[in-house]
Amino acid sequence: MADPRIIKLAKILTDYSLKISKGDRIRICFDSDASELALECYKNILKKGAYPIAHASMPGFGYAYYKNASSEQLKNYPALTEHEVKNSQGMISIGGEYNTKEMSSISPKKISARRKTTSKISDFITDQNNWVGVEFPTNALAQDAEMSLEEFETFVYSATNVNWAEESKKQDNLKKILDKGKKVRIIGKNTNLSFSIAGRTAIKCDGKRNMPDGEVFIAPVENSTEGTIEYSFPAIYNGKEVSGIKLKFKKGRVIEASAEKNDGFLKEMLNTDKGAKHLGEFGIGVNFGIKRFVKQILFDEKIGGTVHLALGRAYKEGGGRNESAIHWDMIKDLRKEGKVMVDGKTIIEKGKFFF
Repeated sequence: MADPRIIKLAKILTDYSLKISKGDRIRICFDSDASELALECYKNILKKGAYPIAHASMPGFGYAYYKNASSEQLKNYPALTEHEVKNSQGMISIGGEYNTKEMSSISPKKISARRKTTSKISDFITDQNNWVGVEFPTNALAQDAEMSLEEFETFVYSATNVNWAEESKKQDNLKKILDKGKKVRIIGKNTNLSFSIAGRTAIKCDGKRNMPDGEVFIAPVENSTEGTIEYSFPAIYNGKEVSGIKLKFKKGRVIEASAEKNDGFLKEMLNTDKGAKHLGEFGIGVNFGIKRFVKQILFDEKIGGTVHLALGRAYKEGGGRNESAIHWDMIKDLRKEGKVMVDGKTIIEKGKFFF
């Protein structure tokens, strides 16, 4: 019998996170090490009279693709995948990495090229508005978090297996402040950044898109970001760990960028396309059950008392217009130093909320 915590998480994903009706086609895309959770979701979808479509990702295949694919193959549009996506009604994406550093030696140019090719499909899934992503606890993730597998499992399920309907109610006040707000300013260590959110709608993240969840985000006005920011934690993208990131913005665009580690990769990603140098998201972490950085953005961006800003693609549901093949979240920790102001009023200071 499966771990009761896995059964509970699968029920949250299929009964709360996704809307599933009889006859729906629901895609389950999962890493092979996450097959236990995928199987429970598969069973639940069948019980609802819907049709699960399972896609397992095996260790080594992604690496083999990027290692050997030609430029022509990287640019080849996956028409069959598009057909499946457009003819399905929802998706559950389950990460369960076997090796989080598998892509470390792959050229970022190859990864960037493939993302450009498949961005249309990514946008369609996002706009479909019936998807959820979750990370399954594996040894690789536990190692990155510097925990035993048992400790990491407890960490994960404590963050996911909660009453998300109640958590949703707690996010209402913050959403109201952002919806009415016009200008955001972030002040902290080596940071003085401002941008407009006028006319944009804040989105509550209450277990319907990510698992674990626990953030409220909004899309900055594309040409409004001004100032500098130094991020607190490494930003990890496609297995590349970029630390000591400092960015300077002018008229919404990154004009200076540096990193203490993997500076070249940072600059390569910023040159992916025009939108990669603009902010697509400003998010505030409100999950105070997640207290430590574990090198997994799905968890780290939700840490209560932190904020994150994503370079690249904006989610259109809140009025964001920035388009890019990338969406790269970077975290600023405000729990010891710093604050967020909306229209001159402090709403977060040293990790505490004032609303």
